[in-house]
Amino acid sequence: MDADPLDFDAVILAGGRSSRLGGVPKQSLTYDGDSLLRRSVAAAGGARAAVVVGPDTGEVPGWKVPAGFLRCREEPPFSGPAAAIAAGLAALAAADGSRPALTLVLACDMPNVGQAVAVLKAALRARGPGAESSEGQHPGREPDGVLAVSEDGRSQPLVGFYSTVALQRSVIQLETAGRLINGSVRALLASLDVQLVAVPAGSTADVDTWDDAAALGVAGSDPLSGLRGNTAADNLGGRA
Repeated sequence: MDADPLDFDAVILAGGRSSRLGGVPKQSLTYDGDSLLRRSVAAAGGARAAVVVGPDTGEVPGWKVPAGFLRCREEPPFSGPAAAIAAGLAALAAADGSRPALTLVLACDMPNVGQAVAVLKAALRARGPGAESSEGQHPGREPDGVLAVSEDGRSQPLVGFYSTVALQRSVIQLETAGRLINGSVRALLASLDVQLVAVPAGSTADVDTWDDAAALGVAGSDPLSGLRGNTAADNLGGRA
């Protein structure tokens, strides 16, 4: 249990088309004996309430939160990450009108994302009142959240803790402008002033293709190539 628990909700995105995986749902892929969805849910441990936005594949993650484990779907389906985040926020608000200050947003395709989340939590605990964003755009103002930055310097907007109020405000702004459906997550977060936090190497590596899956040791039923192994040794025939 965390020494200084954070009060947050979690939105886990699991509803993409997985077109470069032949339509195989990313949430059902496995790593180290567990599905990527379960690993994402575990990474969100400590959340007051959590919601998975995407189709229900029949798997119920072995993790419970006081408010219950929620599922929902963006409307229309496959209408992009901004719409999915909006759907998740709406589902959490409907379940409990009293929301925590922070919302963790995670994609479900990063097998080691728990390491990144742990570093973001530490950054949130370490920053004091009046902390500035990484660019110092608003001196004296507390940032609207913390966002992971990978070892190559790329920001990872689907690994971040964000101000719940700021996220909801951005949803309203995009929806009013007619840009929520098929909108990008970067468009949704454009108005937020966030602190960029470097996270451990490999912790935000994601699975977009079967080559990604093989490189990361992620397994799943490849429609073209059969079953991928869970480790590099598997892929080389080193283990039965």
